[in-house]
Amino acid sequence: MILGHFLKALAQIVHLAIQLYIVIVLVRSVLSWVGGIPPNTLTFILRRLTDPVFRLVHRYLPFAIVGNIDISPIIILMGLYLIDNFLTGVLMSYANNILIGG
Repeated sequence: MILGHFLKALAQIVHLAIQLYIVIVLVRSVLSWVGGIPPNTLTFILRRLTDPVFRLVHRYLPFAIVGNIDISPIIILMGLYLIDNFLTGVLMSYANNILIGG
């Protein structure tokens, strides 16, 4: 019984963390499109949080930059939504099976 509630709570925490990272990627993408923003603490933090994922996408998917347009934020967002739906779905399913079965 406790394990079921723990898995539900874990699923909600994972979902919240992924949703927060989605917002961070979106904000960083919008700020990069605006341009002309002087470096400040916010842009530094956003780049520190997102650059490793952007570099990973650019390394394994070189087609992520088409002409001068970087579509890696779209690829990252699609991947995050896929991971979010899969992980939270699996965790919630296990939690429900435990709570119903025991």
